[in-house]
Amino acid sequence: MAGSLLLPLVRGVASKAASVLVQTVTRMCGLDDDRDTLELHLLAVERKLASAEERSETDLAVKRWMKKLRAVAYEADDVLDDFEYEALRRKDQIGESKKRKVLSYITRRSPLLFRFSMSTKLKNILQKIRKLVEEMNMFGLENSALVEEPRLPFRQTHSKLDECATIYGRDDDKKVIAKLLLDQRDQRKVQVLPIFGMGGLGKTTLAKMVYNDQGIQQHFQLKMWHCASYNFDVIALVKSIIELATDGKCNLPDNMELLQRRLEEVIGKKMFLLVLDDVWNEDERKWEEDLKPLLCSAGGSGSVIVVTCRSQKVASVMQTLGPHKLACLNEEDSWELFAQKAFSSGVEEQAELVTIGRRIVKKCRGLPLALKTVGGLLSSYQHIQEWKAIEESNIGDNVRGKDEILSILNLSYKHLSSEMKQCFAFCAVFPKNYVMDKDTLIQLWIANGFIQEKGTMDLTQKGELIFHNLVWRSFLQDLHIRRCNFTSSINYYERITCKMHDLMHDLAKDVTDECASVEELNQQKALLKDVCHIQTSEVALKQICGLFKGKPHLRSLLASPRTPNINFREFHQVSVSLRALSFTRCSAMNYNGTDLKHLRYLDISYSDIVTLPDSICMLYNLQTLRLIGCHKLLQLPEEMIRLRNLIYLYLFGCRCLKSMPPNFGLLNNLHILTTFVVGTGDGLGIEQLKDLQHLGNRLDLFNLSKVKSGENAKEANLHQKHNLKELLFSWDQEIDEDPKANACYVEEVLECLEPHCNIENLEIHGYGGLEISQWMRKPEMFNCLRNLAIYNCPRCKSIPVVWLSVSLECLSLVKMDKLTTLCNNLDVEVGGCITPLQTFPNLKGMCLIDLPSLETWAENSVGEASDSLTKFPML
Repeated sequence: MAGSLLLPLVRGVASKAASVLVQTVTRMCGLDDDRDTLELHLLAVERKLASAEERSETDLAVKRWMKKLRAVAYEADDVLDDFEYEALRRKDQIGESKKRKVLSYITRRSPLLFRFSMSTKLKNILQKIRKLVEEMNMFGLENSALVEEPRLPFRQTHSKLDECATIYGRDDDKKVIAKLLLDQRDQRKVQVLPIFGMGGLGKTTLAKMVYNDQGIQQHFQLKMWHCASYNFDVIALVKSIIELATDGKCNLPDNMELLQRRLEEVIGKKMFLLVLDDVWNEDERKWEEDLKPLLCSAGGSGSVIVVTCRSQKVASVMQTLGPHKLACLNEEDSWELFAQKAFSSGVEEQAELVTIGRRIVKKCRGLPLALKTVGGLLSSYQHIQEWKAIEESNIGDNVRGKDEILSILNLSYKHLSSEMKQCFAFCAVFPKNYVMDKDTLIQLWIANGFIQEKGTMDLTQKGELIFHNLVWRSFLQDLHIRRCNFTSSINYYERITCKMHDLMHDLAKDVTDECASVEELNQQKALLKDVCHIQTSEVALKQICGLFKGKPHLRSLLASPRTPNINFREFHQVSVSLRALSFTRCSAMNYNGTDLKHLRYLDISYSDIVTLPDSICMLYNLQTLRLIGCHKLLQLPEEMIRLRNLIYLYLFGCRCLKSMPPNFGLLNNLHILTTFVVGTGDGLGIEQLKDLQHLGNRLDLFNLSKVKSGENAKEANLHQKHNLKELLFSWDQEIDEDPKANACYVEEVLECLEPHCNIENLEIHGYGGLEISQWMRKPEMFNCLRNLAIYNCPRCKSIPVVWLSVSLECLSLVKMDKLTTLCNNLDVEVGGCITPLQTFPNLKGMCLIDLPSLETWAENSVGEASDSLTKFPML
């Protein structure tokens, strides 16, 4: 099934062949004709791939041809990337001010060796691609324009419930949905209730339970069931509903006006229940403009349409009522369903079989389809060894599991775009039950070229969209927000994590052979020649080198090596094509800049490194650099501004970092910069943030005591950085002996660091001012604020005006010696309102430590305590 991933690969390589950077160098090297020929061949192949994929399912020769094409496509990608790297290298050496001299520079400085080497590589690729094109033409493949969309297996469902079968774990879901339907009796407009969840959960079964419920049958005057699988055509659907309502055939022509009149005629003012089972349509316009006006204009009060679907996006398009997300079965219901199947054909319920069976049930993770399929399979096995063999295998590895389970899940996979297919398949590189970090996942997708920019949407936005689509469609699940602490218990950042259902992991393994672990390779569960992405938790560097010797096209290496020092020269053959490299917890790096010239993603977090090698600045393609938890890191390379393609720089927990590299503001492609340490030298000040307009998520500003003045602080342009959601202001200084002069200075700096009003998390550390800033007195500044933390500000007499904020959930105040009240000037702030108010209306957590002068919760402008308030109603 891996063929479906070949099309986006070939398309991406063809796009790179047409890129301006590649053409610039190939022209100067006299190789542009060869580049152009390669591009044309790739485009010709791309047009035939849809037909080739269809043929490969039955034609072994085509399948082998596609494997050879994949290998050549990766080789071509590396060669074209060499040209891009050379263009970036020369552009860096020339300097931004000399861009127009690039042609003469390339001619003058381009070594003959580079031209000869690249000419040889490019002609070698052309020779291979020409041979593949000749073979392709012999197959008689059709152009994609002439090939129909791949036919998905036809599926038809009905409303009849098997009365002999016991349904486990869905009674509560049935009661909730039935009550919701009955509660709509007074609603004049037709309501739409989606039931959604991953394939195999039993959405259709649940809909049948509700549909056949006696109370539902008596309540609705007209009940109809339509299976919408793969056919959401308006005319066909309306005709089907007319036939269901009349119990007869609809012979009207395909005229929407006639069909609409007939629909209103047959339904009239009857209270109806319509189940649209297995809906896949995500086209909002098709629903809103075509079907909804027809279906929701007929019928009487209390009418309801129940929709079952796998995608949350389908649910969001159609819903008028909150969708019902169907969950997996709990462990006991899972066992009951499994046991009913497994012990139904004379298999004796022996204690050891029960023990093995319960372990198998855990592997099914509550998915009814898997429990029924595996239980049915085991019903024909009576020996313990046979049960153990099933337990030790992946459920999708046995024939029945592949046919009955993965084939159902594969229907969802077939509905993904080519980009989403690549991104989903890549997740197979991680082991089952692995906790994946959302941002890391997106950055790995980008590094491997799975995501392409589209219109005004940049790579980050596109990655977010694909991630959320995979969540909506249940390919990824178990989203959690996790807090990570580094420099102290009060300094943290939040990250979003997710997992894959085990059977979705089996599906990912089934659709790609490019992802493996070292353990799988050692056990020969994966073919070395196919693997491009490898992940392992504990493995020696030399073991990886031994496995991949002579295998130059490894793209991702995600490992925590046992070796404390990384010498990249030891795995030159492995690293030559790497796009993503993660080596965490190392103590030193020995690196030559040209070893990793294709690299886009580098993670050396939690390492004991003190400095980074200067040669890292030669990674001109680098997009992501993760240095999280490198608590000994003192400085970044001075020439870091050469990394103009850098998008994400993570410095959480680098508490020894003294300052940023000079002229850091030239890295204006940055979207994530977690930490900025203000310095005092030329090009080290806070003004370097001025042009970093794409910054988002969290930004921690340290050493604010080194900001020269308020005007200097204003140059940071924080108020224009609308994508920033979290800010930390830290002075990290001893309180000055001249409190009055120091207070005046820091107050001016804080005043000029005013952010935009979308901030959700604000932390202030070591502020030496007496008063808060004017922008902190504007309640509208805190309409989105969820968390406010102020630490070690012993002179400050007040806190920002957040006591009426409906969004604030957490307040932490530590070591504020002069603070006497949380809400001062209350009558002024609320305009003299005398109506009793709620302060901190949604506050759910509060931490107050070392506040010796705190006397009252709230006071008015003359210092009188205010008692006519409801305080902390949610605490």
